[in-house]
Amino acid sequence: MKKIGFLSFGHWNPSPHSQTRSAADALLQSIELAVAAEELGADGAYFRVHHFARQLGSPFPLLAAVGARTRRIEIGTAVIDMRYENPLYMAEDAGAADLIAGGRLQLGISRGSPEQVIDGWRYFGYRPADGQSDADMARRHAEVFLDVLRGEGFAQPNPTPMFPNPPGLLRLEPHAEGLRERIWWGASSNATAVWAAQLGMNLQSSTLKNDEGGAAFHVQQAAQIRAYREAWKEAGHAREPRVSVSRSIIAVVDDRDRAFFGRGGKEKDQVGYIDESTRAIFGRSYAAEPDELIAELAQDEAIQEADTLLLTVPNQLGVDYNAHVIEAILTQVAPALGWR
Repeated sequence: MKKIGFLSFGHWNPSPHSQTRSAADALLQSIELAVAAEELGADGAYFRVHHFARQLGSPFPLLAAVGARTRRIEIGTAVIDMRYENPLYMAEDAGAADLIAGGRLQLGISRGSPEQVIDGWRYFGYRPADGQSDADMARRHAEVFLDVLRGEGFAQPNPTPMFPNPPGLLRLEPHAEGLRERIWWGASSNATAVWAAQLGMNLQSSTLKNDEGGAAFHVQQAAQIRAYREAWKEAGHAREPRVSVSRSIIAVVDDRDRAFFGRGGKEKDQVGYIDESTRAIFGRSYAAEPDELIAELAQDEAIQEADTLLLTVPNQLGVDYNAHVIEAILTQVAPALGWR
């Protein structure tokens, strides 16, 4: 069995060819797709966060709204860029959204990826400490966030407060019990996957990672997952970790699919540079009729290693079509692979 959810980047564009033409469209359709996915039996609704872009930029109002409209499905991010975050304010927002959702948040966080503007986090009021990089700053924000999610008091109470305080040091409120164990780290390298395991975070491995060895993407990703699990075991954590991978997978089952994806997807890995010094490998997309798709996916080593698969959806094609994409995977592909 494998948990299967969707991952939406929430793109919107005023083009007449898009079904998602405004920020309101992107937000409201995200909620409706989560509702539809839950009704279809999917396990998760996840959203990507990008700033300064026509995408989903402020996750917690969206997560809270999805939580209020659904009852069972996991609700998450993949990922929140921690370079942009005040970890204490984020802990309050996350706690409130998790309580609204009844403890269903699964928050993916990360150091982030190349953004639309240069050093965008500076406009949000953040800058690395002397001698540190923006990646160091992101990891420091993440560590603070994890620490305050434990729910332990750390702030000295006012001796003459407006309202009576409980005894001892004060914690952030509202506190969401168990959320600390539902934080995931989006790792692009093997080293950060090991670091995430040491800190007790779950692992999100996307369709991009640092090219460490030149092997096929899914082989490198599977090796990263195994290194993560070994580090988790060595750290001595009591619970079992979770691992997700994301893939663009389209089952071509009707004329709409053939029109949009009938020529197939990007059937080979791609290599590029995400900055001047980091060579990255990008995983292939899958688009084929179910029998062919089943055979191809069975060879993807990283999918086999993961317990959770996030289907990246073409959100600008609208809620109805994306619900169809999810349903086709759940009913015509997943059972043959033992995922259902």
